[in-house]
Amino acid sequence: MIFMLKITTPSRLHMTLIDMNASRGRVDGSIGLTLDNPVISITAKKSDVIEVTGNGEHAQRMKNSAVALLPDREGIRINIEKDYPSHIGMGSGTQAALAAGMAVNRLYDLGLSVNEIALKVGRGGTSGIGVAAFENGGFILDGGHKFSEKKAFLPSAASRLPPAPVLLRKDFPEWDIMIAIPQQKGASMKKEENIFQTECPVPLREVEELSHIILMQLLPALFEEDISTFGSSINAIQELGFKKKEVRHQPVSNVLMKILREGGAYGAGMSSFGPTVYAFGEDAEELRKLAGEFLGEKALVFTTTARNEGAIVW
Repeated sequence: MIFMLKITTPSRLHMTLIDMNASRGRVDGSIGLTLDNPVISITAKKSDVIEVTGNGEHAQRMKNSAVALLPDREGIRINIEKDYPSHIGMGSGTQAALAAGMAVNRLYDLGLSVNEIALKVGRGGTSGIGVAAFENGGFILDGGHKFSEKKAFLPSAASRLPPAPVLLRKDFPEWDIMIAIPQQKGASMKKEENIFQTECPVPLREVEELSHIILMQLLPALFEEDISTFGSSINAIQELGFKKKEVRHQPVSNVLMKILREGGAYGAGMSSFGPTVYAFGEDAEELRKLAGEFLGEKALVFTTTARNEGAIVW
């Protein structure tokens, strides 16, 4: 019998949605990368009440997720030990929801898979990257959803569908990754839904070009551990499809990416709706300095690496 457990989740970069045209019969599709830092960390134990304590902005999300899974007349006490902000493009909402859901699953021996938990707590209905990052980590490519089932262009928070199938999961090289988070927020809730509905469908030609870059440039570079070509593919992705629309809503992030490329980055991209910017280069410390000088002292700028495993449950 488990009396208490601890769960530490990864974070993730969402590099791009692939097909927001849907004329081929599928929609969404994503590529993304699991990160070692930042993390969400919780402890949890059975209780006769439902309570979430500790410092962090995801208390209500965790409580809602726990309620969605708890057996009748049962409770849980969750304490948030580490958290990171929502709506910055690093997937904290999905990680928080899955952490709380997994805590209930393990404590009450429900026997649910990560995908089953995700469906119950309402995550993964557009991108499967966050769910797959929680489960296994690494670099992830997912195959989106049948448009006949989804029927609309919507973000994950507004989509009640099972997570997309994972087509590829691969360990990522030990490259330094510079992360810079401007003091803005990415689109969320109704604003995010409005962007999906007004900006989609994107031109099929751009989807085809994006798919070509992913299949014949980014993925081979990943397998060959060619950081220069991988970086140039990241740069090209920022100018295509739905990612181009996302970048347009974050002008500070767009300028920062250009500064980083001019400063020696092989590639710089924006994660999800931003504002988080990531960059790959030979000198991550120099890139960190450039980002810090541009964004100012109050911005969060740091270096991390990929995480080739999912959430850790003790």
